[in-house]
Formats: sequence, structure tokens, C-alpha cells
Amino acid sequence: MNEIRYVWQWPVRICHWLNVLSMIMLAITGFFIGRPFMTAPDTSMYIMGWMRMLHFSFAYLFTVSVVARIIWMFIGNEYSSWKAFFPWLTKDGRVAFVQMLRYYTFTGKKLPYAVGHNPVAATAYFGIFILFIFQIVSGFAIYGQYAPGGFWDGILGGLNVLVGNQWLRLLHHGVMWLLVGFVINHIYSGWLMDVKERNGTMSGIFSGYRFIKSKDL
Repeated sequence: MNEIRYVWQWPVRICHWLNVLSMIMLAITGFFIGRPFMTAPDTSMYIMGWMRMLHFSFAYLFTVSVVARIIWMFIGNEYSSWKAFFPWLTKDGRVAFVQMLRYYTFTGKKLPYAVGHNPVAATAYFGIFILFIFQIVSGFAIYGQYAPGGFWDGILGGLNVLVGNQWLRLLHHGVMWLLVGFVINHIYSGWLMDVKERNGTMSGIFSGYRFIKSKDL
């Protein structure tokens, strides 16, 4: 008999899908800004202007979503808590981390069970949040160059001097591709765990519920 457990609270699910939407739009518009793939027969079409406007609009949306998710790490349930992203801080977490890593690398058959994120995925998501923050900070630092002395230039403009604006652009672009690779792996691994564990891994991010076997509780 499986128990239906409410795991992913609605703020987590909303932030997840806002991140998905934002990442898609930011990747498309950002790639266009760096390497335009459409031509305009007339300047009045203002394609680059529209792409930049969309890029900056979704950058703000993405920032709000990431900040909201970080806040929820401190006020949400145990599955969305910041502690879930550091499984290796406890002995049981380290054991489960090694077992899960061996399972992923085909060196072990034992599959440690987790109601929320498994320990390897949780650690990876912590790294992804670091990349999210880097993209937000570097993106607004670059954006600030178009309004010297403005809000973003005043806060983050020093990065363009410290790192160099061309290096910052290159890193911002490179991290975009890292996140694209993560999305591909994220979909695949989510589908794999859904098939292997049959616990609603994929549907849970829509409904919030997962199906837990009594023996695994």
C-alpha cells in the first residue's frame, strides 16, 4: 500500500515553472543578442530592441522567482528546506549520497530511497542555484553598462572592471550552455527515477504529491 504524501508545496512548484519559462526565454533571446539569427527588412521592426526588452523582462521575473525560492528554503517544509541541499552534512546523508552516486555511475545496484530530492540530485541543485545567482549578477552587471551611473551600474558595475566586460559576457554565455545541459539531464533523470521508483516524480511537480511505499518511510 502506497501513501500519498504532499511533498512539493505550491510556492516550490510555482517557482519551478517560472524558472522553466524564464530559462527558455532568456536562452532564446540571449542567444539572439549574442548572435542574431533573424534579419529585419526594415529598421522599424526593431527586432533587437524587442529581444533585449524580453530578455531584461524575463531576467527580472527569473530574479524574483529565484529569490522567492531561496526565501522558501527557510520557511517551507523539510523537503524544500536549505538542509535538503546539503545531504553530506550527516552520516546517513553521506552514505545515501555514495549509494546514489554509485547507482548513477553503474557501480552499485542499491537505490537509496528519498521522499524529496535524492542526495546526489540535491547537491547538484545547490550547484545550479549558484549558477542561477551568477547569471543574475553577471547579467545585471552587463545590463548596467547601458545606463552609466544608474542603479545596476552603481551596484554591480565594478564587476566589469574587475573581470572585464568581455570575459563577463563570455562567462554569462557559457553558463547558459551549462544550464541547457542541466535541463536535458534533469528531464532524463526525472523520467528515469519515475520509471524506476514509480512514485510520481514527474507528476509531483504539477500536483505536489508523491506516492511513498510504506516500507520506505
